[in-house]
Amino acid sequence: MLAAVNPYLSFNGNCETAFKFYKSVFGGEFDEIHRYKDIPGEDIPESEKEKIMHMSLQLSEHVLLMGADVSEAFGQVTEFGDNITITLCTLDEEQTKHIYTTLSEGGKITMPLEKTFWADLYAQFTDKFGVCWALNFIKE
Repeated sequence: MLAAVNPYLSFNGNCETAFKFYKSVFGGEFDEIHRYKDIPGEDIPESEKEKIMHMSLQLSEHVLLMGADVSEAFGQVTEFGDNITITLCTLDEEQTKHIYTTLSEGGKITMPLEKTFWADLYAQFTDKFGVCWALNFIKE
């Protein structure tokens, strides 16, 4: 059982504009807005500082629309067609590790499963069928 499955949209610098539009369409409230300048201990190029590192729009009790601007400073490029990631919010560490190991097998790992400043475990990868996934586990 998963806690949630949420779409994650990638943009080339217009994430905030797009999300303001989505809010006007769907309603809801912004749950989080983080900019690249908010990353602790990173020397962020001036051109990237105000770009969105992560934001989310609460659409219902269990549904978030999430997104970010990709940053070439971190080696990321988005081409439309690979700009949607399915984010799985997992319930426990073992489940997270199992999903990561099995779903990423034969695919391409973008960010290995590890602790981050926002989650106890997080990973990004593309599976062997070309589908982009993210795993997010936060101990409660």
